[in-house]
Amino acid sequence: MNRSGESELRKPVWRRYFIWGMPIAGVLAAFVAGIIFWGGFNTAMEATNTLEFCVSCHEMNDFVYQEYQGTIHDVNRSGVGATCSDCHVPKDWTHKVIRKVKASRELWGKITGSISTPEKFESKRLHLAMNEWERMKATDSVECRNCHGFESMMPEFQKPRARLQHLNAMKIGQTCIDCHKGIAHRNLRDRADEDYLEKLETPNPDFAREVPDIYLASLDRITRKEAEEAAAAKAARQQEQEAVDARVLAAVDAARAEERAKAEGTKTSTSSETASGGNVAPDVNWKDVAGADLHLFYPGQASFEWVQNGKTHGGARPLTKGGDACSTCHAKELETIGNKIVAGGEVEPTPIPGKRGFINATVQAAHDAENLYVRLQWPDAGHNPAPFVDGGKMDPDNQIKVAMMIAGTDIKLGDQVGCWATCHADNSYMPFDPGADGIAANAEVAEQLQAKNTITKYLTESRTKVEVRGRRGKAQGGWDKLKPVEEIEQYLADGTFMDLMRVYADGSASNGYLLDRRVQNAGKIAAEANLSGGVWTVVFTRPLDTGAPGDIPLAAGKAYTVGFAVHDDFAAARFHHVTLDLSLALDDDTATINVIGQ
Repeated sequence: MNRSGESELRKPVWRRYFIWGMPIAGVLAAFVAGIIFWGGFNTAMEATNTLEFCVSCHEMNDFVYQEYQGTIHDVNRSGVGATCSDCHVPKDWTHKVIRKVKASRELWGKITGSISTPEKFESKRLHLAMNEWERMKATDSVECRNCHGFESMMPEFQKPRARLQHLNAMKIGQTCIDCHKGIAHRNLRDRADEDYLEKLETPNPDFAREVPDIYLASLDRITRKEAEEAAAAKAARQQEQEAVDARVLAAVDAARAEERAKAEGTKTSTSSETASGGNVAPDVNWKDVAGADLHLFYPGQASFEWVQNGKTHGGARPLTKGGDACSTCHAKELETIGNKIVAGGEVEPTPIPGKRGFINATVQAAHDAENLYVRLQWPDAGHNPAPFVDGGKMDPDNQIKVAMMIAGTDIKLGDQVGCWATCHADNSYMPFDPGADGIAANAEVAEQLQAKNTITKYLTESRTKVEVRGRRGKAQGGWDKLKPVEEIEQYLADGTFMDLMRVYADGSASNGYLLDRRVQNAGKIAAEANLSGGVWTVVFTRPLDTGAPGDIPLAAGKAYTVGFAVHDDFAAARFHHVTLDLSLALDDDTATINVIGQ
């Protein structure tokens, strides 16, 4: 056969050459088929990622989608909303396919109707939520971080508590879902078991990361800016305080002059006396004593048990496990907290219309070789009657009362919470107040507490058991679980008590302490109180060391945790305003309250 004939019999190129043992035609066909399959599969899978697909069944549309609408993930100032798949489907291919396979089980739920009614859905809701929490915890909240990287969350645009929490999260290995449950759907955290939550939300060291330099630089800028603003505000308040002092002094001088005139039968004189500390602190020149700003907020029924319970207080873990103080997270948001609580809600079931949620006050403290002197001033706010009390005044004899507590040693969370350690869920007007009948029914304990109608504040150390979580319907607190008298006396001897000083509207005062109950001791105290120019001024003094049981000796070189409470507008019991934990020290300008030597 000639060469031309051989060429005619030769096979085509696409049949003559092989790749991986297959003719080129087969490879090309497989390649094209793969593209078609891949495109079709991927198109179909992406179609299942759309909002329209997710809410196409009534279970999602009627139960979940309605909650999502209007949330920050649906509508926000950036104009970019997050849909279901942004939070519930991983972005990378491998984990996306795994998620889709797992999600196919939801089809079985649809077929069987396991969540077809609101009642069925609610019965399984916590279980479904926990599945998502655990999935997001395992992936270090990767879906959240697809949009919300720590590097892009600049402290300059965050609230103070958020800055701190995000900084801590990076350092110790917390992840988004630890804190941000219920931001697109109903928050079910309070329905989960406390032990489960504690385990789930425990920081994972593997998630810890280096804090970005850009974050630290932003934090430094906002810290310096706020410090400058605070200094300017303090200077302005100092000028206001000087004006208030002048008005108060003028009013006091006029009153004294009038009394002298009456006694002497002469015309009233308004000549000014020396700028002294009044009758209680005659040798203290308050103009030379730097003041500290006090921010007192309305706490409602937020008890010591409430702040330790993760179901009610998101900061319970940082407080009880992390060693944070209340002021660590809340120092710069007290006005917001107080205004929210006083308006009514879960923590305030009996709101008082018009009652203010926040009081700005000034405290000054001085000492000489023997005595402590304290002056507290704040603006009066008029009277707003309490609707649940005849006459509207809980304590008609006292328009105001002031209390100062100094924490002793070995008090549970005492250095972190200050006087909050004495406020329990079964005190008067609190959720588990036993009432007069409940107290009378436990006559032996009532006798030891000298209690008739109310249970005063107390320390956890004085009880054999204090119920914090309130599981299975148990009453929170432990008013009736008293330890033996001998143990309580030993706590007193060891310094485990809360030193308590109280001043009343007429200038009378009492000294004492809190341990198993409120006790008045033999420690000396003197005080005066007056309302002038729309400003209340309360001054009290006590020896640095009274020598009385229940009084903490104050000495140089030591710092003390203190707290203040103001009952204004004829308030009683828990209807007061309080500070968070504060520090006090003699001649130490690093303390919140620097007690200046005179």
